Amino acid sequence: PDLITATMAGMTDERNLTLLSQEGDSFQVPVSIARMSELVKTMVDDDDDADDDEMQEVPLPNVKSSVLSKVIDFAKHHAVEPMSEIDKPLKSANMSEVVQTFYSEFVDVDQELLFELILAANYMDIKPLLDLTCATVASMIKGKTPEEIRKTFNIVNDFTPEEEAQVREENKWCEEA
Repeated sequence: PDLITATMAGMTDERNLTLLSQEGDSFQVPVSIARMSELVKTMVDDDDDADDDEMQEVPLPNVKSSVLSKVIDFAKHHAVEPMSEIDKPLKSANMSEVVQTFYSEFVDVDQELLFELILAANYMDIKPLLDLTCATVASMIKGKTPEEIRKTFNIVNDFTPEEEAQVREENKWCEEA
């Protein structure tokens, strides 16, 4: 946190903008941090002539406050310590072996929040966050049987035994790899 605070302190003379969550909550964020989102970048005025007293508001109707707060934390940290590239395929099902500690702890959340972060990252078009959250879901699947995956994600198996046998036969090639 000290490194982030020091870096953020250097941005005090920078313009801020307000991100509005689904609930209408306001989050004041430095423009440079908010512009990590391609969506926000397209909505922000690039005018240097813009009246500095008038803070720009960017509505994000698809993002809940609790999720937006996490997205902002991610963007602030990413500005200070960019996330390392995630190798594909994943080298490990343990995210702490894939990315730096902050990022592996960032996605150590319940499934509901993880999926909301994926939706927010996709909507706001923040590629590093989308990569991180999707890799986390992939790590939850890596090395598991279909039954274990169903249990992990509470998926009901609606195949009859005959249909399941047919699918396994049609996809036998991918299990042999």
